[in-house]
Amino acid sequence: MTDMGNFRTVIDNLPFAEGPRWHGGALYLSDMHGGRVLKVEEGVEPELVAQLDDATSGIGWLPDGRMLVVAMHGRKVMRREPDGTMVVHADLQDVATFDANDMIVAGDGTAYVGNFGFSLFPLGEPRPAALIRVAPDGTVSIAAEDLWFPNGIALTEDGRTLIVAESFAFRLTAFTVQADGTLGDRRVWAALQHGEAPDGLCLDAEGAAWVALPSQEKFVRVREGGEIVESIPVPDHALACVLGGPDRRTLYMAMSRDLEPEKCQAYRSGKVLAMEVGVAGSGRP
Repeated sequence: MTDMGNFRTVIDNLPFAEGPRWHGGALYLSDMHGGRVLKVEEGVEPELVAQLDDATSGIGWLPDGRMLVVAMHGRKVMRREPDGTMVVHADLQDVATFDANDMIVAGDGTAYVGNFGFSLFPLGEPRPAALIRVAPDGTVSIAAEDLWFPNGIALTEDGRTLIVAESFAFRLTAFTVQADGTLGDRRVWAALQHGEAPDGLCLDAEGAAWVALPSQEKFVRVREGGEIVESIPVPDHALACVLGGPDRRTLYMAMSRDLEPEKCQAYRSGKVLAMEVGVAGSGRP
């Protein structure tokens, strides 16, 4: 662990750090271009939890403790069984129009998964994509359509509001989660400045969201309506964040100098930095 001013380095030398989650007293993250999921406890050697023959992204857990992992290129949600084997939980190929991406898993095991909608490297013609709902039994349906690169996803503490980052629309969009897990009442939760493409996000106990802004190389704390009340500049592209630690006041920030997959694998600039903040985390992740 290396101190960097108010930051400390939790883990580095990764191809690409994404999807941080705080679960069971430890930090979990996807090493996307390494195709693996790691469990990280500060001061302890990271533990390899899952290895896929694919890029990994969003992670979460079913109520019985089995972990779900997004396999990006194959457009599947994989499930880790108690013996450590990885099996297909849900096949998203019929509804995901390009690589599957981030995911949030609700308390009842319902998962919501984003997808690119188009090629990012090389950049294709942008087009909208669906947010996908995966029922606890693996049944796949469309939760919402016409989202511009649905990316980071969060759920409020009561599970009633889902917030998704529409990266290519420069906004956070909210939905009301119905009793059956379907989404309704779509609305703009926060409109950002043009060019401020939001990536991963997490929520705090005052109802604000910490949001990664990759191109601006910073994490910002945003209130509903769009007011930015705090900003944390970081040395690389900001990718995703989660509030964890014993009191959920530690902001874990995933970032990378490189974004193109080949450069990520070659230079391994992915890392997670941490710092303490004033308001505890709430909801999921």
